[in-house]
Amino acid sequence: MVRPFSFVVVAGFILGLLTGCASESPVYNNGETLHGLASWYGAEQGRQTASGERFNPHLLTAAHRHLPFGTLVRVTNLDNGLSVEVRINDRGPYADDDRIIDVSSAAADILQMKRAGIVPVEVEVVRLGVREPRAMAVTE
Repeated sequence: MVRPFSFVVVAGFILGLLTGCASESPVYNNGETLHGLASWYGAEQGRQTASGERFNPHLLTAAHRHLPFGTLVRVTNLDNGLSVEVRINDRGPYADDDRIIDVSSAAADILQMKRAGIVPVEVEVVRLGVREPRAMAVTE
């Protein structure tokens, strides 16, 4: 038996899709630049990232809310001009401020941003990655 509340929720979702009200991720292009704040993280070594790989703070990786996994971006610290290329492998940051990217501890070292914690950055899309991790086909 279908409950009336369930029907209303499903109908509302379908209506939102048809009218374009459903939230969509922004579309990015190679060479596009974004401006905002960057933070860094490194204490979560070994936890599973949103892409499915294990987090390693010694790799040049980062978290972004919408960029496809595998995307390479150049992050430039606008306070000192230092840059580093990182690969998007996680989702975040989820702070309620202007943070647009969380970089790994290794990337934060290169950007010399650890003491400040949060710095203004430019993020340039170098090469877009795949939208979602691809499943490997099993052959016999």
